[in-house]
Amino acid sequence: MFGRILGQNKRQPDPNQQPFVGHLIELRDRLLRIVLVVLALFLVLMPFANSLYSALAEPLMETLPAGATMIATEVAAPFLTPFKFSLVFAIFISMPFALYQIWLFVAPGLYMAERRIALPLLITSSALFYLGVAFAYYAVFPLVFGFLTSSAPEGVAVMTDISRYLDFVVKLFFAFGLAFEIPVATVVVVWAGIATPESLAKKRPYVIVGAFVVGMLFTPPDAISQTLLAIPMWLLFEVGLVAARKLLPTLQKAQAADSETDSAQSDSAADKD
Repeated sequence: MFGRILGQNKRQPDPNQQPFVGHLIELRDRLLRIVLVVLALFLVLMPFANSLYSALAEPLMETLPAGATMIATEVAAPFLTPFKFSLVFAIFISMPFALYQIWLFVAPGLYMAERRIALPLLITSSALFYLGVAFAYYAVFPLVFGFLTSSAPEGVAVMTDISRYLDFVVKLFFAFGLAFEIPVATVVVVWAGIATPESLAKKRPYVIVGAFVVGMLFTPPDAISQTLLAIPMWLLFEVGLVAARKLLPTLQKAQAADSETDSAQSDSAADKD
């Protein structure tokens, strides 16, 4: 894939390839399918919008003082906010289907070695994203909200606006979901030849510092949430290094086999000419 971008491993044009307009039509169809699936899921989730939002707010509600509640500062917020979360949730659970449609679109243009590694990476990235969101909901939220509500000055009632709460938790969901993609990103960097496992291992101190900087930028201003994001990022980087070391020989052999196949096809086409 990256070799073709740099102009290496050029193969002979495939006479059966679709024209550019054909690719655009296929892309439009696949994007339309993704949108239709999201809308269908949204319609299914709409009747349960309030229940879904109550489940989302549970980590905060459990840490609020007795008698405290969430509030709505806008007239339409009690109606629109749960439906907004239903749409976000529909997009969230439709991600595997969306990634599969993207895979079907790009797979015909990949080498065999790239196909063997790209599909497992897509599946792994989906699973890691969901794992990051689950980690945020079950492990991070109770600690963060417990700390924030307990740190309120005396005489200050903690009453969070439901719209602001939704924006806050969605931001954290995506922060932790993307942070859990680090093993996949590490493997892709090694696979593309941008770096080697050894060179990445030497940059470990910078990775650790960068993890805490990211934790500072994408989490509330408290040491607990920053640490809960930074430490998993560092550990996932180590997991990515181990996976890259194990996969690198296999990837190199597969890419060498694809290069030999392309060379043979080019020689055969040249002989026919």
